[in-house]
Amino acid sequence: MGNNSADTGRLLTLARAGNQAALNELFERHRARLLRMVELRLDRRLQARIDASDVIQDAYVDVVGRLDEYLRDPRYPWFLWLRLIVGERLLKLHRQHLGTQMRDAGLEVSIYRGALPAASSAALAAQLLGKHTSPTQAAVRAERMMRLQEALNTLDPMDREVLSLRHFEEMTLAETALSLGIEEPAAAKRYIRALKRLKTILASMPGGLENV
Repeated sequence: MGNNSADTGRLLTLARAGNQAALNELFERHRARLLRMVELRLDRRLQARIDASDVIQDAYVDVVGRLDEYLRDPRYPWFLWLRLIVGERLLKLHRQHLGTQMRDAGLEVSIYRGALPAASSAALAAQLLGKHTSPTQAAVRAERMMRLQEALNTLDPMDREVLSLRHFEEMTLAETALSLGIEEPAAAKRYIRALKRLKTILASMPGGLENV
């Protein structure tokens, strides 16, 4: 089916026939990746109120209810469709809790040309600090966070999104390109350009890269 592997296609065939265990397995295979996506894109104002695991569980209910929709037209890989469903659930939560506080500019364009929550510069900065540093003082971390956010905000929105997908969600180049509706070579160039641009900006800041 579409760009899915033979094994995924086999499980989808079983799920079409009503095999709940097959559908459960199809979802569980990607739970960790989907959870990483939610943690990256859940608005920081909601993180104390909404658990990422609950978002995933609610999205699974949506997957069960909309499985036939995918099976009728499986143009995209199963994982990207799951990610879309999770993203739509996340967007609903954002609108429900934040309403007009949401900024339409802070949205990622999905493979269906709809809008999903984009990763904020704050979320990306937190990911960078979590992976590359272990600050012991809150003031030091806050300063580094601010510097990283400033650097990330100077990136082109599409470049920042490619960086989010490739570096933080750990999507393949093919998944990234398909998700954003661009060609793979273009996605690869944008990713490399975004990394270089970010490093250049950080290197020009007081303290340079070694303190980030």
